[in-house]
Amino acid sequence: MRTHLPGVRDVRPARRLLRAAFAPFWVVPALWCLASVALGLVLPEIDEDVASWMPILFGGGPEGARTVLSSIAGAMISVTTLVFSITIVVLQLAASQFSPRVLGTFLEDRVTQHTLGVFAATFLYSLTVLRSIVDTETSTVPQLAVTVSYLLVLAAVAMFLAYIHHITEAIAVGTIVRRTGAETRALLERTLARRPAHPVEPTASHLPGEHVVTAGHSGHLDLVDVAPLVDVARRNDVRVDVLHALGTFVPSGAPLAVVRGTTPGADDDTSRLVRRHLHLSHERTLQQDVSFGVRRLVDIAERALSPGINDPTTAVQVVDQLHDLLRRAAAAADPAGVEGDEDGVARVELRPHRFADLLDLAVDEVAHWGADSIQVPPRLEAMLVDLRAAARREHRAAIEAKLAAVARLS
Repeated sequence: MRTHLPGVRDVRPARRLLRAAFAPFWVVPALWCLASVALGLVLPEIDEDVASWMPILFGGGPEGARTVLSSIAGAMISVTTLVFSITIVVLQLAASQFSPRVLGTFLEDRVTQHTLGVFAATFLYSLTVLRSIVDTETSTVPQLAVTVSYLLVLAAVAMFLAYIHHITEAIAVGTIVRRTGAETRALLERTLARRPAHPVEPTASHLPGEHVVTAGHSGHLDLVDVAPLVDVARRNDVRVDVLHALGTFVPSGAPLAVVRGTTPGADDDTSRLVRRHLHLSHERTLQQDVSFGVRRLVDIAERALSPGINDPTTAVQVVDQLHDLLRRAAAAADPAGVEGDEDGVARVELRPHRFADLLDLAVDEVAHWGADSIQVPPRLEAMLVDLRAAARREHRAAIEAKLAAVARLS
């Protein structure tokens, strides 16, 4: 029976490519702009065929149409600049007040992207339709096209109001903490749901023909394609040991994995195939790395506990989210970190983050910087006491040690 490491098979290549295609901030606004230009070219051409059976359309002449479209274009580019300026201010505020690691949440926000897209699209649509209006005696006004420009203005106003409401809520510290916790919790639940019932036991590490696979470029180990990696190992009858945990920074040329059991002459080809399925990224993400979500939460708590901000209540809100995450992790067994093929042979070994690792990451820094706070140490102790009651037996020693360490700090 083939088993698999949790949290990795849900990131399928097609889904990952689609996500990567829409990840840049400019993609959604660009699609809006392309659609608006196409609409601005098509509607004037079909206007005569459609306008005859549509009673409520623009009824002015060429000069009136040009005035309307020019006014819309000028107003839309001004408001687009305003929306962009607001977005930049929000990004600066989030980076300085909370953590630079939360900027990805704002850049991926679809409301902001669609708002900029609607305004830019209305501007380009108005200019595109404007070029179709000629001042001749036989010329006709594209009534449908001009009317659609007015409808786009109404949509833009609605989006602007929704954007102001959304951005006001988005910069609230409670919203940022809850959203970060929810994203991390969703990834953790996917990870736990895909944990195999009968994990493959690791085999001896020393096999003939070891070959080290080095990193082609520097970056954080952000994603591991386990299923294709198992297929590569099975076809070549080798075992692949990934040397780093998710989120680890790997310099260019540093060891990335070890392929054990290789045959002479196959090293280069195997290295190329293995390297293809170990993705190094310039920035960490929440595609597979639960520890990055915990890292983001801890960063917010540390910034809140800094002397310049001195907001222990925010740190307690972060501990609330960490409590929920750790309680779910404490109730589950640690991952084996071994992936097998159809015959149950261990083919890929990884370095998964275990409960003790997440506990250290979640507690140590918050306890250190919040030791002088009245709120933080009692909240951490209450969290650890609850975790001790809910945790599996193998996790309780780590929780007891952490509880004693927090008690010493307070």
